[in-house]
Amino acid sequence: MTSSSAQTARSSRNRRGAPAPRPAGRRPLTSRGDRWFDRLNTVFLLAVVVVIGYPLWFVLIASVSDPHAVQTGRVWLWPVELNVDGYARVFAQASIWTGYRNTVVYTIVGVALHLLIVLPCSYALSRRTMAGRTAVTWYILFTMLFSGGIIPTYLVVKDLGMLDTLWAVVVPGAAGAWSILVGRAFFTQSVPEELAEAATVDGAGDIQTFLRIAIPVSAPIIATLALFHGVGLWNEYFKALIYLSDRDKYTLQLVLRELLVVSQEASQGGAGAAGSLIEQQRLAALIKYAVMIVASLPLLVIYPFLQRFFTQGVLIGSVKG
Repeated sequence: MTSSSAQTARSSRNRRGAPAPRPAGRRPLTSRGDRWFDRLNTVFLLAVVVVIGYPLWFVLIASVSDPHAVQTGRVWLWPVELNVDGYARVFAQASIWTGYRNTVVYTIVGVALHLLIVLPCSYALSRRTMAGRTAVTWYILFTMLFSGGIIPTYLVVKDLGMLDTLWAVVVPGAAGAWSILVGRAFFTQSVPEELAEAATVDGAGDIQTFLRIAIPVSAPIIATLALFHGVGLWNEYFKALIYLSDRDKYTLQLVLRELLVVSQEASQGGAGAAGSLIEQQRLAALIKYAVMIVASLPLLVIYPFLQRFFTQGVLIGSVKG
């Protein structure tokens, strides 16, 4: 009796402490192949991060390092012989601040105009009740594949009297075909026909439905379109180059390009003492990297605040409508 009771107690403890046996034929939650696959993915993604991130980091540390250290390959991970003369020379130019001001104005006005055109068009194309929406969609898609060309576009801008004005930079491309198609897909998914029909039954027209129902739920797509178009306007160079001749209306990219060209020409000039020429070459190397940081830093600062909406808008807008 005593040995039987002890054996029963031991078996009871074993049942309580030991894990339940896995049914025969059932695979573990993660197999060896899955674990190796995860490791390979991790290594690959780390390599991608290094390939993408290191050039940006190198430009940053090179912009505050001694040019001779950069040219001799001594700058790898950290700045060598800290030097901010490049930034001092860049920001000492009054044209830099003019370019910043102009670019901010062009970006704000251009993004507002872009959203004002794209959002109503996208919403209208997402409604099945719109007559001829398929033909209009194909027409918009056609413009993504073919354009009128540089010279015809220049002549149109000239005939409209927009040369050397803000509108020459923001109007061409304000109604982006890609943005309209992405917005159409977003509204098709986020504002279904049943919701629009319910609003119609309650007495709301198309404009009221768009303003009171569609727009309040459109923060992700608005942030996405604004960021894409805003980045394009911030980096705008070609339109400003061919449409603007007044230096007071130059964009930041045009001003930075001019500053970089002038510094390079000064560093390659044959006149002057050898010491002065070496100093000019040194400043030109510093300015080259400082210009890259000055041009990209504002966008890098703004992006984290829009990242949540941006990611959601891209994922939703990518669903076929």
